[in-house]
Amino acid sequence: MNSKLKIAATAMFLSTTFTAFATEGGGSTFPAGTENFVAAVVPPPGFYAIEYINHYNADRLNDNNGIAIPIPGGFKLRATAAATRFSLVTDTPLLGGQVVASAILPLVNVKVSAAGASSSNSGLGDITVGTGVAWHHSQNLHSIASLDFVLPTGSYEATRQANIGRNYLTVQPTYLVSWIDPSGINADAKFTLNFNQKNKDTNYQSGNEFIMDYAVGWGWGNGLVTGVGGYVYQQLSEDKVNGVVVPGAKGKAFSIGPSFKYDTGKGLFMTAKIEKEFDAKSRAQGTAIWIKATLPFKL
Repeated sequence: MNSKLKIAATAMFLSTTFTAFATEGGGSTFPAGTENFVAAVVPPPGFYAIEYINHYNADRLNDNNGIAIPIPGGFKLRATAAATRFSLVTDTPLLGGQVVASAILPLVNVKVSAAGASSSNSGLGDITVGTGVAWHHSQNLHSIASLDFVLPTGSYEATRQANIGRNYLTVQPTYLVSWIDPSGINADAKFTLNFNQKNKDTNYQSGNEFIMDYAVGWGWGNGLVTGVGGYVYQQLSEDKVNGVVVPGAKGKAFSIGPSFKYDTGKGLFMTAKIEKEFDAKSRAQGTAIWIKATLPFKL
Protein backbone atom coordinates (compact mmCIF):
# COMPACT_ATOMS: atom_id res chain seq x y z
CA MET A 1 0.00 0.00 0.00
CA ASN A 2 1.54 3.35 -0.98
CA SER A 3 1.57 6.21 1.51
CA LYS A 4 -1.23 8.17 -0.20
CA LEU A 5 -3.62 5.22 -0.13
CA LYS A 6 -2.50 4.32 3.37
CA ILE A 7 -3.25 7.77 4.79
CA ALA A 8 -6.54 8.08 2.94
CA ALA A 9 -7.59 4.76 4.42
CA THR A 10 -6.47 5.50 7.97
CA ALA A 11 -8.23 8.86 7.79
CA MET A 12 -11.38 6.82 8.23
CA PHE A 13 -10.02 5.34 11.46
CA LEU A 14 -8.76 8.47 13.17
CA SER A 15 -8.11 8.07 16.86
CA THR A 16 -6.97 10.59 19.42
CA THR A 17 -5.89 10.71 23.03
CA PHE A 18 -4.76 13.80 24.92
CA THR A 19 -3.43 15.47 21.78
CA ALA A 20 -5.86 16.19 19.05
CA PHE A 21 -4.24 15.06 15.81
CA ALA A 22 -3.17 11.64 14.72
CA THR A 23 -3.96 8.62 12.65
CA GLU A 24 -3.12 5.09 13.65
CA GLY A 25 -0.53 4.88 10.89
CA GLY A 26 1.12 8.25 11.32
CA GLY A 27 0.33 9.71 14.67
CA SER A 28 1.52 9.34 18.22
CA THR A 29 0.10 8.49 21.62
CA PHE A 30 2.35 11.19 23.02
CA PRO A 31 0.90 14.73 22.95
CA ALA A 32 3.64 16.45 20.95
CA GLY A 33 4.09 20.06 22.00
CA THR A 34 2.61 19.64 25.47
CA GLU A 35 5.52 20.95 27.50
CA ASN A 36 6.62 24.56 27.71
CA PHE A 37 8.73 26.60 30.12
CA VAL A 38 9.64 25.06 33.54
CA ALA A 39 9.08 21.56 32.13
CA ALA A 40 11.71 19.91 34.35
CA VAL A 41 11.16 21.76 37.63
CA VAL A 42 9.49 19.83 40.47
CA PRO A 43 8.18 21.49 43.67
CA PRO A 44 9.04 20.42 47.23
CA PRO A 45 7.90 16.94 48.35
CA GLY A 46 4.12 16.59 48.26
CA PHE A 47 1.14 15.71 46.07
CA TYR A 48 0.29 18.21 43.34
CA ALA A 49 -2.03 18.78 40.40
CA ILE A 50 -1.18 20.34 37.05
CA GLU A 51 -3.90 21.14 34.54
CA TYR A 52 -3.41 21.05 30.76
CA ILE A 53 -5.89 22.49 28.26
CA ASN A 54 -5.47 21.80 24.55
CA HIS A 55 -7.43 22.70 21.43
CA TYR A 56 -6.36 21.45 18.03
CA ASN A 57 -7.78 21.88 14.55
CA ALA A 58 -6.59 20.62 11.18
CA ASP A 59 -8.07 20.77 7.68
CA ARG A 60 -5.18 19.08 5.94
CA LEU A 61 -3.86 15.53 5.77
CA ASN A 62 -0.45 15.15 4.10
CA ASP A 63 1.19 12.29 2.26
CA ASN A 64 4.77 11.17 2.84
CA ASN A 65 6.05 14.04 0.65
CA GLY A 66 4.23 16.69 2.68
CA ILE A 67 1.62 17.25 -0.06
CA ALA A 68 -2.02 17.65 0.96
CA ILE A 69 -4.13 14.63 0.01
CA PRO A 70 -7.29 15.55 -1.93
CA ILE A 71 -10.02 13.74 0.03
CA PRO A 72 -13.49 13.85 -1.57
CA GLY A 73 -15.81 15.72 0.76
CA GLY A 74 -12.85 17.29 2.58
CA PHE A 75 -11.10 16.56 5.86
CA LYS A 76 -11.51 18.25 9.24
CA LEU A 77 -10.26 17.31 12.68
CA ARG A 78 -11.27 19.27 15.78
CA ALA A 79 -10.39 18.21 19.31
CA THR A 80 -10.39 19.71 22.77
CA ALA A 81 -8.83 18.08 25.81
CA ALA A 82 -8.56 18.83 29.51
CA ALA A 83 -6.01 16.65 31.29
CA THR A 84 -5.09 16.62 34.96
CA ARG A 85 -1.60 15.48 35.89
CA PHE A 86 -1.32 14.22 39.45
CA SER A 87 2.30 14.30 40.61
CA LEU A 88 3.85 12.78 43.71
CA VAL A 89 7.17 14.34 44.66
CA THR A 90 8.97 12.33 47.33
CA ASP A 91 12.03 12.98 49.47
CA THR A 92 13.33 9.48 48.65
CA PRO A 93 16.89 9.87 47.29
CA LEU A 94 18.00 8.04 44.15
CA LEU A 95 21.05 8.64 41.92
CA GLY A 96 21.63 12.02 43.50
CA GLY A 97 18.03 13.15 42.89
CA GLN A 98 14.60 12.44 44.30
CA VAL A 99 11.96 9.90 43.22
CA VAL A 100 8.83 11.26 41.51
CA ALA A 101 5.71 9.63 40.08
CA SER A 102 2.75 10.86 38.06
CA ALA A 103 -0.50 9.95 36.33
CA ILE A 104 -2.27 11.89 33.57
CA LEU A 105 -6.04 11.55 33.19
CA PRO A 106 -7.30 13.17 29.96
CA LEU A 107 -10.89 14.08 29.13
CA VAL A 108 -11.24 14.40 25.37
CA ASN A 109 -13.81 15.60 22.85
CA VAL A 110 -13.05 14.92 19.20
CA LYS A 111 -14.90 15.44 15.93
CA VAL A 112 -13.69 14.05 12.62
CA SER A 113 -15.05 14.70 9.13
CA ALA A 114 -13.50 12.86 6.20
CA ALA A 115 -14.64 11.60 2.80
CA GLY A 116 -18.17 12.90 3.33
CA ALA A 117 -18.68 11.18 6.69
CA SER A 118 -18.38 12.63 10.19
CA SER A 119 -18.23 11.33 13.72
CA SER A 120 -17.64 12.66 17.23
CA ASN A 121 -16.76 11.12 20.57
CA SER A 122 -16.09 12.22 24.14
CA GLY A 123 -14.81 10.66 27.32
CA LEU A 124 -11.74 9.51 29.20
CA GLY A 125 -8.77 8.98 26.88
CA ASP A 126 -5.66 6.86 27.32
CA ILE A 127 -4.18 7.28 30.81
CA THR A 128 -0.43 7.81 31.23
CA VAL A 129 1.42 6.61 34.34
CA GLY A 130 5.11 6.80 35.12
CA THR A 131 7.91 7.25 37.60
CA GLY A 132 11.37 8.77 37.51
CA VAL A 133 14.08 10.83 39.18
CA ALA A 134 14.27 14.63 39.41
CA TRP A 135 17.46 16.65 39.93
CA HIS A 136 18.05 20.24 41.01
CA HIS A 137 21.58 20.69 39.67
CA SER A 138 21.65 24.38 40.61
CA GLN A 139 19.27 27.28 41.14
CA ASN A 140 18.99 27.58 37.35
CA LEU A 141 19.45 24.05 36.00
CA HIS A 142 16.94 21.22 36.58
CA SER A 143 16.25 17.87 34.92
CA ILE A 144 14.02 14.77 35.11
CA ALA A 145 14.46 11.25 33.71
CA SER A 146 11.39 9.01 33.70
CA LEU A 147 9.76 5.94 32.23
CA ASP A 148 6.10 6.38 31.29
CA PHE A 149 3.42 4.03 30.01
CA VAL A 150 0.42 5.09 27.92
CA LEU A 151 -2.34 2.62 28.75
CA PRO A 152 -5.11 1.69 26.27
CA THR A 153 -7.94 2.88 28.53
CA GLY A 154 -9.77 5.14 26.06
CA SER A 155 -12.83 4.00 24.13
CA TYR A 156 -11.95 2.40 20.78
CA GLU A 157 -13.72 0.62 17.94
CA ALA A 158 -11.84 -0.34 14.79
CA THR A 159 -14.74 0.67 12.51
CA ARG A 160 -15.49 3.96 14.26
CA GLN A 161 -14.27 7.13 12.60
CA ALA A 162 -13.56 9.09 15.83
CA ASN A 163 -11.90 7.27 18.72
CA ILE A 164 -10.57 8.68 21.98
CA GLY A 165 -8.20 5.77 22.58
CA ARG A 166 -5.47 4.06 20.55
CA ASN A 167 -6.07 0.48 21.68
CA TYR A 168 -2.38 -0.24 22.21
CA LEU A 169 0.27 0.21 24.88
CA THR A 170 3.14 2.66 24.39
CA VAL A 171 6.34 2.64 26.46
CA GLN A 172 7.95 6.09 26.78
CA PRO A 173 11.40 6.81 28.20
CA THR A 174 11.71 10.59 28.64
CA TYR A 175 14.27 13.19 29.65
CA LEU A 176 13.44 16.81 30.49
CA VAL A 177 15.80 19.70 31.14
CA SER A 178 15.13 23.32 32.14
CA TRP A 179 17.31 26.41 32.45
CA ILE A 180 15.54 29.14 34.41
CA ASP A 181 16.58 32.77 34.86
CA PRO A 182 13.97 35.31 36.03
CA SER A 183 15.98 38.06 34.32
CA GLY A 184 17.61 36.32 31.39
CA ILE A 185 17.57 33.32 29.09
CA ASN A 186 15.04 30.54 29.72
CA ALA A 187 15.26 27.26 27.80
CA ASP A 188 13.42 23.96 28.12
CA ALA A 189 13.34 20.66 26.25
CA LYS A 190 11.60 17.33 26.67
CA PHE A 191 12.95 14.33 24.74
CA THR A 192 10.66 11.33 24.30
CA LEU A 193 10.99 7.96 22.62
CA ASN A 194 7.77 6.07 21.85
CA PHE A 195 7.88 2.31 21.57
CA ASN A 196 4.42 1.48 20.22
CA GLN A 197 2.88 -1.95 20.61
CA LYS A 198 0.50 -3.60 18.14
CA ASN A 199 -3.19 -2.80 17.93
CA LYS A 200 -4.64 -6.29 18.33
CA ASP A 201 -7.96 -5.34 16.71
CA THR A 202 -6.36 -4.21 13.45
CA ASN A 203 -2.95 -5.97 13.53
CA TYR A 204 -1.48 -2.51 12.81
CA GLN A 205 1.68 -1.40 14.61
CA SER A 206 2.72 2.22 14.42
CA GLY A 207 6.47 2.75 14.11
CA ASN A 208 8.68 3.92 16.97
CA GLU A 209 9.01 7.68 17.34
CA PHE A 210 11.19 10.53 18.60
CA ILE A 211 9.62 13.77 19.86
CA MET A 212 11.25 16.88 21.28
CA ASP A 213 9.18 19.64 22.88
CA TYR A 214 11.05 22.91 23.23
CA ALA A 215 10.70 26.47 24.53
CA VAL A 216 13.19 29.35 24.42
CA GLY A 217 12.56 32.80 25.83
CA TRP A 218 13.62 35.77 27.91
CA GLY A 219 12.71 36.54 31.53
CA TRP A 220 11.78 40.17 32.18
CA GLY A 221 12.33 40.12 35.96
CA ASN A 222 8.65 40.48 36.85
CA GLY A 223 7.54 36.85 36.61
CA LEU A 224 6.96 37.09 32.86
CA VAL A 225 8.85 35.07 30.25
CA THR A 226 8.16 35.50 26.53
CA GLY A 227 9.57 33.52 23.63
CA VAL A 228 8.77 30.73 21.20
CA GLY A 229 7.92 27.05 21.61
CA GLY A 230 6.85 23.99 19.70
CA TYR A 231 7.98 20.49 18.90
CA VAL A 232 10.04 18.36 16.51
CA TYR A 233 8.63 14.96 15.53
CA GLN A 234 10.32 12.14 13.60
CA GLN A 235 9.08 8.60 13.18
CA LEU A 236 12.06 6.26 13.47
CA SER A 237 10.68 3.06 11.97
CA GLU A 238 7.98 2.17 9.47
CA ASP A 239 4.47 1.15 10.38
CA LYS A 240 3.55 -2.50 9.95
CA VAL A 241 0.28 -4.27 9.25
CA ASN A 242 0.15 -8.02 9.78
CA GLY A 243 3.91 -7.84 10.25
CA VAL A 244 4.48 -6.34 6.78
CA VAL A 245 6.08 -2.89 6.41
CA VAL A 246 3.78 -0.17 5.05
CA PRO A 247 5.87 1.70 2.41
CA GLY A 248 6.29 5.42 3.04
CA ALA A 249 4.62 5.26 6.45
CA LYS A 250 7.11 7.38 8.40
CA GLY A 251 5.69 10.56 9.89
CA LYS A 252 7.56 13.82 10.31
CA ALA A 253 6.62 17.33 11.45
CA PHE A 254 7.68 20.36 13.44
CA SER A 255 5.84 23.29 14.97
CA ILE A 256 6.62 26.75 16.28
CA GLY A 257 4.73 29.68 17.73
CA PRO A 258 4.63 32.35 20.46
CA SER A 259 4.98 31.12 24.03
CA PHE A 260 4.90 32.73 27.46
CA LYS A 261 5.02 32.00 31.16
CA TYR A 262 3.77 34.00 34.13
CA ASP A 263 4.82 33.21 37.70
CA THR A 264 3.01 34.96 40.56
CA GLY A 265 5.85 34.13 42.94
CA LYS A 266 3.31 32.50 45.28
CA GLY A 267 3.29 28.99 43.87
CA LEU A 268 0.98 29.61 40.92
CA PHE A 269 2.36 29.79 37.40
CA MET A 270 0.84 29.42 33.97
CA THR A 271 2.29 28.80 30.53
CA ALA A 272 0.54 29.20 27.19
CA LYS A 273 1.44 28.93 23.52
CA ILE A 274 0.03 28.76 20.03
CA GLU A 275 1.92 26.46 17.71
CA LYS A 276 1.49 26.02 13.98
CA GLU A 277 2.65 22.79 12.34
CA PHE A 278 4.87 22.77 9.25
CA ASP A 279 6.32 20.19 6.87
CA ALA A 280 4.04 17.43 8.17
CA LYS A 281 4.52 14.12 6.36
CA SER A 282 2.17 11.14 6.66
CA ARG A 283 0.22 13.19 9.24
CA ALA A 284 -2.42 15.80 9.74
CA GLN A 285 -1.18 19.41 9.74
CA GLY A 286 -2.87 22.09 11.81
CA THR A 287 -2.66 24.50 14.74
CA ALA A 288 -2.73 23.86 18.50
CA ILE A 289 -3.34 26.04 21.55
CA TRP A 290 -1.87 24.88 24.86
CA ILE A 291 -2.45 26.20 28.38
CA LYS A 292 -0.78 24.72 31.45
CA ALA A 293 -1.41 25.79 35.05
CA THR A 294 0.19 24.54 38.24
CA LEU A 295 -2.14 24.79 41.22
CA PRO A 296 -0.66 26.65 44.22
CA PHE A 297 -1.62 24.03 46.78
CA LYS A 298 -0.98 20.44 47.69
CA LEU A 299 -3.94 18.10 47.31
